[in-house]
Amino acid sequence: MCLLLGGCATLPRTPVPADQIAWAVVPGMPDVRAWAGRPNRDMELDFEQSIRDERADQFPVAADGRIHYPHLALSGGGANGAFGAGFLNGWTATGTRPTFKIVTGVSTGALMAPYAFLGPDYDQALRRFYTTTSDADVFAAGNPLMALLRRDALANTAPLEALIARAIDAPLLARIAVEHRAGRRLYMGTADLDSRQFVVWNMGLIATRGSPEALALFRRVMLASASIPIAFPPVLIEVDVLGKRFDEMHVDGFVAANIFLHAGIIDPQRLYNRLSRAPATYDTFMIHNGQLAAASDPAERSLRGIAFRSIDVAGRAGMIGDLFREYAYARRDGARFAWVTIDSRLALADAASFDPARMTVLYQVGYDRAREGPVWLSRPPGMSPADEP
Repeated sequence: MCLLLGGCATLPRTPVPADQIAWAVVPGMPDVRAWAGRPNRDMELDFEQSIRDERADQFPVAADGRIHYPHLALSGGGANGAFGAGFLNGWTATGTRPTFKIVTGVSTGALMAPYAFLGPDYDQALRRFYTTTSDADVFAAGNPLMALLRRDALANTAPLEALIARAIDAPLLARIAVEHRAGRRLYMGTADLDSRQFVVWNMGLIATRGSPEALALFRRVMLASASIPIAFPPVLIEVDVLGKRFDEMHVDGFVAANIFLHAGIIDPQRLYNRLSRAPATYDTFMIHNGQLAAASDPAERSLRGIAFRSIDVAGRAGMIGDLFREYAYARRDGARFAWVTIDSRLALADAASFDPARMTVLYQVGYDRAREGPVWLSRPPGMSPADEP
């Protein structure tokens, strides 16, 4: 009977009518998001403004007479985000880490993106987040019977919601707003289960609103982007459609894209060509908080085991496609393409297992990897120089 209750019943909500999804906007903030794969005029105008607002000392003209805009994309990976945190801090230690024009994040990448966006001043906060966080700080599984009765997830993320609230406070939001007004952009991605779309959120623009509602939305987008479906419950985000209120159901952005830069909503190179104060290009830096290949091992025959293994397999396959997509954009624009991943020879624990001891080790792996150069991969997996046109 409990299985029937958990599997057949549904939780109440007020979804947007299917024929009105295209009209849904965030109340009071209609211009803070866009659907991937569709050029968006609001986002384009906002990025045009970023070029006008940027500081010349942050994006100087290089010796070749061009401005090289650094773009940073952070992937999903759960607890493996400790690698990315260590890598960013190791990059700082080399003295070569640039100020990023664009920072994007999905899933655990969304959790670290605000710190990466704000720069080295927040390196220690990033280190603490990824070396001291435990399972109890992220989710509460409780009794398996209660998980069935919850009906939308195996665990609840009240602890993660509280953790995000402590990390993202009004002063930090104000710092993000300052950087947005100085011409830099912070984007995060979620998957909207109603529209079946990848949604790109302009987090810096949300921050500039400076209201309690903006702070609440910023936190909810971060929570949604890190809410692994099945394992964690989806996040309902209130929207307005022609004066009526509804909710959208958002989950971890990796469902649609494990890593992204602009997702087709804007064309940065075209805008740089038109508005930049000097000839310009961009450098794409991508940090993959995971492995594209791993040792085979038997999957656990359980709901949790099958669900998590399926998510892992889908994530690895999706990441390969994401890399080829971003590589195609970089080739088209004559931009640099650089990415890094966790060595496949390293044994990783379950990405959903937040063990501070293991995460500290992985943090150090990332730190040491960056201190070596860092050394970047310049082509997608499986592509050799001879394969390039």
